[in-house]
Amino acid sequence: MEQVTHRGRTTAYRIADRSGEGSPLLAVHGSGGTHDVWKGQLGRLASERPVVALDLSGHGESEDFDADPGWETLSAYADDVLAVADETDAGVLVGHSLGGAVALQLVTERDHDFDGLVLAGTGAKLPVLADLRRWLESDFDRAVEFLHGEDRLFHDADSRYVQLSTETMMEVGQRVTRRDFESCHEFDVRDRLDDVAVPTLALVGEHDKLTPPEYHEELADAIPDARYREVRGAAHLAMLEEPEGFNAAVEEFLSDVGV
Repeated sequence: MEQVTHRGRTTAYRIADRSGEGSPLLAVHGSGGTHDVWKGQLGRLASERPVVALDLSGHGESEDFDADPGWETLSAYADDVLAVADETDAGVLVGHSLGGAVALQLVTERDHDFDGLVLAGTGAKLPVLADLRRWLESDFDRAVEFLHGEDRLFHDADSRYVQLSTETMMEVGQRVTRRDFESCHEFDVRDRLDDVAVPTLALVGEHDKLTPPEYHEELADAIPDARYREVRGAAHLAMLEEPEGFNAAVEEFLSDVGV
């Protein structure tokens, strides 16, 4: 793992570079996750372009910060992403779920130019079920079990991926995972999508019940230069469950926009 130090903390990231000539891609994981969710992109997309995947603060090998859930947390995560983007010259930003909220905050509030944006398993508003919010506070095991139920994080994934996701969320822990979901719950940029001045792909697993296809159709309709794609046979963690379909959609999009 590589590291970059910024704002008094260290953010860890992994880079895969097989001398591809495309603009480097920076992947941002979702709530309770780490860079490990991008295994299928670090392995295969890296033949076309460098692929970078970071651990947001408090996740994996990255140092944490002290911030309240909501805008303050999302802003701190945005600082993590910008620090890694500057360090790696990343031009394409891929944000999944919470990572998509961070990406949207970046492109609407920060002065940084990206060449392309992929919003995967996310939305302009990310409400969290009241039961899940309660379990995240008082019964973390039940929350993790719920998230790994049918057509939430996975549709019909290899059991190894389900185990990886479960173990990762438990290692990230209750406090940080709950902070992530509470930040998602407060997130809402529906009135700012016109400000997204980056070619954008809204990409969703066809079976995703956590951030369903209609969230992504709304993104594609409201963002000036955006398009919509589904990953067949996948739910929320489409990049892990169906990496070939996910990667093909990303590669086609980047080819279309000339990045």
